[in-house]
Amino acid sequence: MITIKSPREIEIMRRSGKITAKTLARLIEAAKPGVTTRDLDRIADESIRALGGIPTFIGYNGYPSAICTSVNDEVVHGMPGLRTLLDGDLLSIDIGTTLEGYVSDSAVTVAVGRVSETAQRLMRVTQECLMAGIAQMQAGNRLGDIGHAVQQHAEAEGFGVVRALVGHGVGRKMHEDPQVPNYGQAGTGTILRTGLVLAIEPMITEGSWEVETLDDGWTVVTEDGKLAAHFEHTIAITDQGPKILTLRDVYEHPDVANYRPQQEVAA
Repeated sequence: MITIKSPREIEIMRRSGKITAKTLARLIEAAKPGVTTRDLDRIADESIRALGGIPTFIGYNGYPSAICTSVNDEVVHGMPGLRTLLDGDLLSIDIGTTLEGYVSDSAVTVAVGRVSETAQRLMRVTQECLMAGIAQMQAGNRLGDIGHAVQQHAEAEGFGVVRALVGHGVGRKMHEDPQVPNYGQAGTGTILRTGLVLAIEPMITEGSWEVETLDDGWTVVTEDGKLAAHFEHTIAITDQGPKILTLRDVYEHPDVANYRPQQEVAA
């Protein structure tokens, strides 16, 4: 069942999102060659708690860590551990915060040291896909408009769109209805309403969109071993249009054509 959030609930989620955004900004800064993914998990746990939140991921379906750290061909759900980041790695960090019973969810892919031109382009296009999806979050549009915008942009750039994993509603639970595929047909699906809060999260691949899950039961990798990138924001539909609740950058407009990252929001 789809739940519509009140302005009060969205405000709590905005404050949760601020914790998520601040913590993710710290993780982006810390993601350097020589750092382990466990180091990043410790930073995330300590930061979220110091800012008054609870790491949503810990204990979720038995998951043991505060963040997911997915490297290179790992699409999502990579588990922090002793892996040391190397120069040239592509690192996706997924993070969630619970504050006063409400969840915010966000993800970013970052370059560790100097990465290939292909990796740079994959990151850029995936972030553009996210902004294209967010631009469709207007009251009166349909759910399929989001996935169509993401798919159209990714495939036009020659990249794959993962089918097996999707975005989702978010609120009192991390995963609520509706599911939000990153592909689909425009003009189809549920009508979007003011107060709907979604986590849009394009998962875009260098090659085939096919994926598989490793024996740990969590880590999802590309089937062909090529790179993947993952960007995510929690967004509310308001009377003024989409409002990004996990904003790290200052955007002029929430669409690809006018997207300009400016600066980190001051702590």
